[in-house]
Amino acid sequence: MSDNNSIYSKPVTFSVIALVAILVGSIVTAFYPLARDEMHPKLDTLKQYTALELAGRDIYQREGCSVCHTQTVRPLKTDVLRYGDYSKAGENAYERPFLWGSRRVGPDLARIGGKYSDEWHNQHFLDPRKFAAKSNMPVYPWLENVNLNPTTVESHMKALNFSYTMDEIVALSDKTELEALTAYMQFIGTSVDKFSLVVFSEDDYAEYNNIVKGKPEAAVRGKSVYLSECSGCHGKRGEGDLAMPLAEYGEDMDEMTAFMTIANGLDGFMPGFINTMTKDQIAGIVEYLRVMSAGAGSGTVQ
Repeated sequence: MSDNNSIYSKPVTFSVIALVAILVGSIVTAFYPLARDEMHPKLDTLKQYTALELAGRDIYQREGCSVCHTQTVRPLKTDVLRYGDYSKAGENAYERPFLWGSRRVGPDLARIGGKYSDEWHNQHFLDPRKFAAKSNMPVYPWLENVNLNPTTVESHMKALNFSYTMDEIVALSDKTELEALTAYMQFIGTSVDKFSLVVFSEDDYAEYNNIVKGKPEAAVRGKSVYLSECSGCHGKRGEGDLAMPLAEYGEDMDEMTAFMTIANGLDGFMPGFINTMTKDQIAGIVEYLRVMSAGAGSGTVQ
């Protein structure tokens, strides 16, 4: 026999009580923790955007860059090897909205800040295929011809409650959208200390068994890698462009120095390739530099 006084026999009362219980549980387990400061960490090294950097971020959103580029390095070995330290929650304290992205048509940009020079970024936006022949990234030639609107940037600074000075806003009138976008690129990821999971040392070089040294086929393969990865800055024939000319570099080249430079890079100018190339590929580039210099000396660059 059922109990007519039981809560289970009173559907309206049961529904109200269940709803209250769910609401209380949601507040206690979800909404209250979200309101606590410890749920919104901020790295001590994190700085808010300058007016120029924020303008660049706005352009980044406007042009849909987040559709093809993520800004979140997953805590996976393959991700960390390729891009750098995995992303931290405290990096995103000023992100409104966040630009983590979801697809990697292009490389992840979470650690792009300081990896290349300003001029590299400028030239890359104007002609991506200069640096990666198979890149499907569009060109952005208009960015260098459009000046920023200081009033718009100031309103965005106010909306996000960012501090700024009027001198900083006035200075924007002489800045182009290209300069702003490059400034934003140089900001991304700079709140996290740089590190390389693999650093190639002199001891590593001493232990490396270079089986491609002196082999013509290694220089041929090295040329292919050079054209793909190095020619954007050093020129297709080593004539130099954004970086030093290499046409005659191989004449008096110190093999270890050349190998170590390619492997570990130069901070702020050239990325290291030991994480993305095999040792034999790097050695092949060194072989090609020697062949290229011999060709330059004879008047016929290979």
